[in-house]
Amino acid sequence: MRLRLRRPRELAKTLLALARRRPAEVEDYLEEHTEEWSALAEATPGDAADILEAIDEETAGELIADLDAEDAAEVLEELRDDLAADILAELPIESAAAVLERMPPDEAVDILANLDADQIEDLLGVMSDEAEAGIRGLLRYPGDSAGGLMSTDLAALPIGMTAGEAIERLRTLHEELEDLSYVYIVDEFDRLEGVLSFRELVFARPGAGLDEVMVRNPLAVSTGTDREEVADLIQRYHLFGIPVVDDHGRLVGMVDTDAVIESVQAEASEDFAAAMGAGAGETVYTDILPAVRARLPWLFVNLGLALVVAVMIEHQTGVISRHPVLAALMPVIASLGGNGGSQTLAVVIRSLATDDIPPGRVPDIMWRQVGIGAANGLALALGAALVTYALTRTGVFYSDASPVELGIVVAAATLGNQTMATFAGSGVPLFLRRLGLDPALASSIFVTLFTDMIGFAGFLLVAAALL
Repeated sequence: MRLRLRRPRELAKTLLALARRRPAEVEDYLEEHTEEWSALAEATPGDAADILEAIDEETAGELIADLDAEDAAEVLEELRDDLAADILAELPIESAAAVLERMPPDEAVDILANLDADQIEDLLGVMSDEAEAGIRGLLRYPGDSAGGLMSTDLAALPIGMTAGEAIERLRTLHEELEDLSYVYIVDEFDRLEGVLSFRELVFARPGAGLDEVMVRNPLAVSTGTDREEVADLIQRYHLFGIPVVDDHGRLVGMVDTDAVIESVQAEASEDFAAAMGAGAGETVYTDILPAVRARLPWLFVNLGLALVVAVMIEHQTGVISRHPVLAALMPVIASLGGNGGSQTLAVVIRSLATDDIPPGRVPDIMWRQVGIGAANGLALALGAALVTYALTRTGVFYSDASPVELGIVVAAATLGNQTMATFAGSGVPLFLRRLGLDPALASSIFVTLFTDMIGFAGFLLVAAALL
């Protein structure tokens, strides 16, 4: 393969498009043109990471090994954390440690979280004391807490400085700090006293003390604050970041907006996977055995619940034998209920994820959702009854029952199933929360059981009573 492009960004765009179609050709090209690969990684680490994600993992590790530690660190920061960890694990331990040392500690911790404890200890053991201390300091916090999300790279200045002195100090720090949105003011014990936006600092009188221009008692969170609360505070007060303090009020880090967005997205995907009965941390790149272990237990639960529905249907085979058309209509009723329940489930789980359902509002919310289900069910019941009537009259559906009788059965079953489906869609996650469990925990499986029971067995019970 020959490429005439010399600009790194143009080369990256071409290689990425090709890697998604013919990854082997891109692997060969990059292995043969190491200088171009190094220039690409240095100029556009994000594009370089996209290319690595599209090619073979072993080749990606070899290409990372060809880069100097600084460029390798920037590329790995842009990769998925699990892939970055796999690549690090393939590097010589000294090389891997050198790459981690050049990352911000919070980025390094995100990658290390995907390695075994022994691998982490081996890497930390060959790092410099300063880098090891920074990473260990963050590893002790849960990943879904403010401590686990925070960055320790922030602008913190002593309260005794003037605005002019502060600006001079920041000039010497700007290469070390990525985020200068806020300047935090601390006392001699590193306790948080105030905050200034960088803009306010620039426009302050050079001789003014920081204690004169800062905002005192700024909003802050502790290291153990849950990420949902952090996200809520940043959104409510329109912040670019929020300071993190320890139990003694000492400033230890800052959670910026990007970290919150990434964390909320990760939690949303985990909740969705859990609601469907898949592993919370599973991705399309998860190895086969871990994925099977995460999914199989819930599939067995689903099998057991499905057998319950089968037993209920078996007890109504008499009415099916008298009116075979019911076998064709059962899936329609169940499908409508399943969709209605899933819609309600999605709305409720999303509200629970944002902590938008206080316990005192549960009855009102349940009644509201049931009302929505009944209204939808009434409209669907009328439509389903008219269609059933028309198809029976024209001979598409054959039944000993009259078209009117069959239409009434379909209407009654549709209305009841839609109403009960929304009840289940809202009630199951709320009930799981009441038990202290994750509301997203395979809720879909239990809602599906409920709607299938009403859709199949309930429909047959209505038919047996009315036909």
